[in-house]
Amino acid sequence: MADTVVPIGVSGLSHRYGRTAALRTVDLEITPGLAVGVIGPDGVGKSTLLALLSGTKKIQNGTVELLGGDLRRSDHRRRVCGRIAYMPQGLGKNLYPTLSIAENLDFFARLYDQPETERRQRADELLRATGLSPFRDRPAEKLSGGMKQKLALCCALIHDPDLLILDEPTTGVDPLSRRQFWDLIARLQARRPWMTIVTATAYMSEAERFDHLIAMHDGTILAEGTAEELKKQAGADSLEDAFLALLPHRGGAIGFVPRPKPERATQSGEPPAIEASGLVMKFGDFSAVDHVDFRIERGEIFGFLGSNGCGKTTTMKMLTGLLTPTEGEARIFGKLIDGGGMEMRRRVGYMSQSFSLYGELTVHQNLDLHAGLFRIEGSRKTERIAELADRFDLEAVMNKRPNALPLGIRQRLQLAVAVLHKPEMLILDEPTSGVDPVARDGFWNLLTELSRDDGVTIFISTHFMNEAERCDRISLMHAGRVLAMGPPDELVAESGRATLEETFIEHLELAAEDDGSPLPEPAVELDYSTAGDMAPPLFSPARLLAIARRETFELVRDPIRLAFAILGPLILMLAMGYGISFDVEDMRYAVLDQDRSRESRMVLRQFEGSRYFSAAPELKDTRDLDRRMQRGEISLALVLPPGFGRDLVAGRQPEVSAWLDGANTSRAETSRGHVEGAFGSFLSELAALNGTGTRTQQAADIAVRFRYNQGFTSQQAIPPGVLMMLMMMIPSMLTALGIVREKELGSITNLYASPASRFEFLVGKQIPYIGIALISFCTMMLMMFLLFDLAPKSSVLVLLGGAVLYATAATGFGLLASTVATSQVAAVFGTAIIVLVPTINFSGMLHPVATLDTAGRIIGEAFPASYFQKISSGVFNKGLPAADLAPNLAMLAIFCLAYWAISSVALPKQDR
Repeated sequence: MADTVVPIGVSGLSHRYGRTAALRTVDLEITPGLAVGVIGPDGVGKSTLLALLSGTKKIQNGTVELLGGDLRRSDHRRRVCGRIAYMPQGLGKNLYPTLSIAENLDFFARLYDQPETERRQRADELLRATGLSPFRDRPAEKLSGGMKQKLALCCALIHDPDLLILDEPTTGVDPLSRRQFWDLIARLQARRPWMTIVTATAYMSEAERFDHLIAMHDGTILAEGTAEELKKQAGADSLEDAFLALLPHRGGAIGFVPRPKPERATQSGEPPAIEASGLVMKFGDFSAVDHVDFRIERGEIFGFLGSNGCGKTTTMKMLTGLLTPTEGEARIFGKLIDGGGMEMRRRVGYMSQSFSLYGELTVHQNLDLHAGLFRIEGSRKTERIAELADRFDLEAVMNKRPNALPLGIRQRLQLAVAVLHKPEMLILDEPTSGVDPVARDGFWNLLTELSRDDGVTIFISTHFMNEAERCDRISLMHAGRVLAMGPPDELVAESGRATLEETFIEHLELAAEDDGSPLPEPAVELDYSTAGDMAPPLFSPARLLAIARRETFELVRDPIRLAFAILGPLILMLAMGYGISFDVEDMRYAVLDQDRSRESRMVLRQFEGSRYFSAAPELKDTRDLDRRMQRGEISLALVLPPGFGRDLVAGRQPEVSAWLDGANTSRAETSRGHVEGAFGSFLSELAALNGTGTRTQQAADIAVRFRYNQGFTSQQAIPPGVLMMLMMMIPSMLTALGIVREKELGSITNLYASPASRFEFLVGKQIPYIGIALISFCTMMLMMFLLFDLAPKSSVLVLLGGAVLYATAATGFGLLASTVATSQVAAVFGTAIIVLVPTINFSGMLHPVATLDTAGRIIGEAFPASYFQKISSGVFNKGLPAADLAPNLAMLAIFCLAYWAISSVALPKQDR
């Protein structure tokens, strides 16, 4: 461990996002083995600094020396990435929603090549330490915000790093779980005394425990030292006041606002704002809320505190009408929620725990949209938006999209939207999670004004004890039940504890005794002394299979994508195989016979006896011809002029009009051949009757025969081309979502932070889609055999090998599109457009590639579809030997390698 005693050195570190400077020439030195806290308002560069220290973000200017090397060097990052753990900001941002708690942990452990026994033992210890053991089979998407954070913490700790970087890890986590978490960190650090912890936090009570604090402002370091040193420097009694005082303030005034304890709202004779009686909410056999009763008076600030997953969010959703209670009833302003309608909802403002606004719209557009929804128009809307922008400090970001903003600023935007229509009641689900103390202080002053001056009722859930102390009354909740309710001071006095946080923890521990929640030490003492010391291998089959396994889970658990992948090709094969046809049979035709001679009747007999034509009622005149062809009643009209028979016998070559519907050019061209053939047969019959022998003086007759598809039927020719098209289109579109989806969710950070290489990541994500494509291939083959009477005429092994290579090339192209795309919508539509044009027009499906012009031929030969089309057609229609098809297999293999290579170059291993 010699290199771990070298300090972490940051020199001249600067970083910009466009014109915005996130960091400004930061110099820093961190002693190994310390717990370092980074504090500061939102948007001052904390997350950027931590991402640069973790190696997940590319360094623009400056140097970062850690674990014995320069982090700008890719070989050093690869060597030490297994010794760094990074948890990004956001509620479970690095998790996979459809995977269970146990499956998420198992995946992260596999990424670091941990053997099965070690994976299981470490997962058990972490789940016990965070209280997640009873929920190990619950999908991450069904966890509360705090439970997601705890799981993300477990995933970051699974490989016991030498450098642990946590970006606001306990945001939204209840006090008991926070204490348990830091106890776990202390145990791990005792086993590995050289482990360094760098944490950004919004909890000042949490920051007190760190060995060293770094206060940041405007991309620079404002102050450094222990908590006591910062308090002494600011002349403040608490760390939160010290932090606020250290911040620069306009006009030289103090940097914090006094936070007076709000007086209890006086009750009126009107019905209470909220009244819940016997509320129960069950999801299957699980009771999320268990007979909850409470009453909130008008103008009261009521705090909702509880352990993670205890039912706070579910209760709030029932009170807003988003969920219907299984039992019990709730009233708002004296009216049942079910009968309140939209008018009742206009009286309530609601802010969900997770971000729920529109990421595609700017901050101003979001505010403008919601103003319109609440019928705030004209100058009133302009004034209200300007007021909120000023009050919530959003002026500088009004033209930015929320997804580009730090978490705290996004939360402020949600708060602004919640109060935009001046509601009589605010229901706020952990509104200040991730918000810096400055914004929290200003927000709570606003809540106090709304409650006391405007009579607005505030129902708020929080994990900040200093916020709970400012409520008129609070309730403590655990496992769906209310444990205690009353004013904060009274609850503290009744418990005999010194603080509200200690009171809260005591109630939770008593309630959780039956669950065995204080956490035992692991049964097996694990050896962490050498974990992560060795550089990870360049290639690991275990990592590749871990990614493939996880992608398979996500695909199988998405019924819409899975149905599209399996059933989509079958439906399209059925529709196109039968629907696309250039055959002409039973074509409807009508006759305008203006001659009615023997010869005209002989002409018509040629059409009446043919399977290619079906007679319709005779035409009355040319106007009738136009009308019926416009309506699509007929596709062919025959006009025999007066004197047709007489002129023919006299050798004057009369003209006969055959009018064809040319809307479908291929069908019309085939129909013209049938019409000409019918007239040829008529002339031959007429010559024999007249004893003239032959109708022509040609020296030889030309007999046309078809080398392949001798029956000249579309059902023999179309399905092999459709097989080629669907095997390109569906797999590529599905795979196009793979990487860009992780970009949008944020889980792409796991690639940046883990030892997994780009090749392992790409191939691992590709394998499940190749499997789906081959399943589709087999089902379409079966359909072609049973429904279209098509069987391979040559080597099935060549066809199967071509299908494997073609599926790999198709999914490889989808990965390439997903790598360069910035949104799922752009990836899917871009892939569909790029794939369909060359696949249909230039692959040989409609016209042989050799017959295309130079540009068309180049496009066709530069895309894998044309090579599989030759294999498909060669096996099904032509029966070509394997030797003739081998060059096409080689070209498909080249496409696979080319797409992998290009995708690897296009996919960064660091965020930019």
